[in-house]
Amino acid sequence: MSASLVRATVRAVSKRKLQPTRAALTLTPSVVNKIKQLLKDKLEHVGVKVGVRTRGCNGLSYTLEYTKTEGDSDEEKKAQLTLLGTEMDYVEDKLSIEFVFSNPNIKGTCGCGENFNI
Repeated sequence: MSASLVRATVRAVSKRKLQPTRAALTLTPSVVNKIKQLLKDKLEHVGVKVGVRTRGCNGLSYTLEYTKTEGDSDEEKKAQLTLLGTEMDYVEDKLSIEFVFSNPNIKGTCGCGENFNI
């Protein structure tokens, strides 16, 4: 059983030109460093799994969980379609510390910024 990591915020990106890449999800250097830091104390875990679940007031929500195995599950393969072109960042400012997903495919978000629809 994987443990949940943190809360994430969703931001819709408009008029962003999609660039073809091999990865469905692009990670910024700050998120890579934060995940390495989080995994340093979790020796039994090999990484962090990014997923999408149906919930909330606007339909979908991102999930982050520690994982003990490598490879794609069926759930992760379904999430890849939702993640195409998404950039994941880690942001620290005066009001919040959070993972931020910038997804050009989002059609709408809720007021709290945690849920979205495509």
